[in-house]
Amino acid sequence: MPNSRQPVSSYERYRLSPSEYLKLLLRAVLAAALFSFVFYRSLFCFLLLLPLALLYPLTRRNALIAARKRKLLLAFREALSLLAASLSAGYSLENALRESLCELEVLYGPASLIVREFTYLLRQLEMNIPPEQAVDDFARRSGLDDIKTFAGVLRIARKSGGDLPGIMRRTSEVIGDRIQIKEEILTLTAARRFEQRVMNVIPLFMILYVDFSSPGFFRVMYETFMGRIVMTLCLATYLFALYLSQRIASVSLWESS
Repeated sequence: MPNSRQPVSSYERYRLSPSEYLKLLLRAVLAAALFSFVFYRSLFCFLLLLPLALLYPLTRRNALIAARKRKLLLAFREALSLLAASLSAGYSLENALRESLCELEVLYGPASLIVREFTYLLRQLEMNIPPEQAVDDFARRSGLDDIKTFAGVLRIARKSGGDLPGIMRRTSEVIGDRIQIKEEILTLTAARRFEQRVMNVIPLFMILYVDFSSPGFFRVMYETFMGRIVMTLCLATYLFALYLSQRIASVSLWESS
């Protein structure tokens, strides 16, 4: 396991912890058992789906990467506001980073992503690495456009010798507004995404309800060759509908940032 005080080497990659893998694996096994029962009533089909269940946790990496990026960006918005306030109070950039780090440890805890990144930034400054170079490294590893924008502004401000506190304050406002718009979009679409999850499970419950309320109603679908073909087509259609609904309901703000 990586050191909780070390920064993430790249936010474009995600290493599943054993607990995360087991949690996702359990979810996949339960889904395989449900699909096998609803569509085939076959233990053999369940065993065939098990290898896919083992691979399912690996397919969730992109979602986990997007969630981690979102968490980092929301914390970065607060960090940038604290940094701008410290600079406006007359602190140097290094002291402003140090003051911001103390506040961030209180807000997010010492093991949080943003605290680890700011700790690493200060460590680089203590090794006489230019601040703009250290922030560029953070922006490159994060893969987030808003952090890259901040790195570019800081680099230009340092080279031009302009009003760094004023520039950082304005940059903080602009980046904060952009992040706020993304959050508002996610909030507005939250109800639709919840409805999509509910609609995804309704077909399964309908089949189970009819089967339990009218025993033998679907027997021909499980005991004949043509019935199994029809159920296979239904399963394929259902899986395609799941994929399509996720594509429609998803907002890829954090994956593309």
